[in-house]
Amino acid sequence: MNPSKIWLSSPHMSGAEEALVHDAFQSNWIAPLGPHVNGFEAELCAVTAMEYAVALSSGTAAIHLALITLGVGIGDWVICQSFTFAGTLNPVVYLGAAPVLVDSEADTWNMDPVALRAAIETGLARGIRPKAIIPVHLYGMPAKIVEILAIAREYDIPVLEDAAEALGSSVGNRPCGSFGDLAVLSFNGNKIITTSGGGALLSNRSDWITYARFLATQARDAAPHYQHSQIGYNYRLSNVLAAIGRAQLQVLTDRVAARRENFERYRQFFTDIEGVSLLDEPSNDVFSNRWLTTIMVDPSRTGGVTRESLRIALNADNIEARPLWKPMHLQPVFKDSPYFGDGLSERLFENGLCLPSGSNLTDEDFARIFESLSRVMGVLT
Repeated sequence: MNPSKIWLSSPHMSGAEEALVHDAFQSNWIAPLGPHVNGFEAELCAVTAMEYAVALSSGTAAIHLALITLGVGIGDWVICQSFTFAGTLNPVVYLGAAPVLVDSEADTWNMDPVALRAAIETGLARGIRPKAIIPVHLYGMPAKIVEILAIAREYDIPVLEDAAEALGSSVGNRPCGSFGDLAVLSFNGNKIITTSGGGALLSNRSDWITYARFLATQARDAAPHYQHSQIGYNYRLSNVLAAIGRAQLQVLTDRVAARRENFERYRQFFTDIEGVSLLDEPSNDVFSNRWLTTIMVDPSRTGGVTRESLRIALNADNIEARPLWKPMHLQPVFKDSPYFGDGLSERLFENGLCLPSGSNLTDEDFARIFESLSRVMGVLT
């Protein structure tokens, strides 16, 4: 009989969700609005230090609405991080705009400021001013957001901060999700906190969030009947799911601490193993929530053991692991997009692996993970 599955990052309930969901049912607020939605938005503002928030059905929906709010349309350039999930880029294409892909830098694996500047200047030389920049805090590791913002301000380009994986991370004690002109969060089932499915759009501009909320509610005009002067979307988060999110936010600090402890356990395990490295925080000012612990595997130093050797062995033991993101410039759907970089993200994809990182991992789970890794690495336990 196979042992139970160890997931990469499974939902972890706080214990308070059921009571808040029960409250939503008791009050009959089951619609995509209600007191828990309002409370969740206010609490997200408190956590991120942004002034305004709208709770939505997904992080992708948040990016879509943000781009509309910024006036992105057909043929516009939107500069995106190549090393990310497709959900960051898909809304650019929804609008008929052109994703322009920027590679990673080695310190954080996120958007390279040098390549970003090259992309902007190439666009300007062609008479194209990019309409937005979308840096990502990948795996919870903050991007070089201060440098990226400085470049964006120099060229007067708005920044849409993709903090989908970075709730609880910070730079200089300033929360991720508070740097961009607009910022996006995700509460998908595998994120550090979850609403089952959901996301949020945040900003310090009330007019932008008011407009996004209007669009997310089918763009219904202020009239006693149903009237629409713009195309809208069904993107609002339900009051029931917001109730789950409020309970999850209560334990955010605990969840971050648990995931950082996971990282330290992996660091200790790999300390004396040649050819396996973990991504350190580049300075004392950078604090990662360690949403996922990731490793790089160098087969020339591991005796031929590869990232794929480890993934297959873990999978055989019913332990989920997955390669790092395949860069968007290598994806068939984005292969013709402009790309700026030196291929670092390609090397990360080729040799990188995400390890089980849930905040609900047990000592027994880690014993199984380390036993499986040890067999492949030839480590005595």
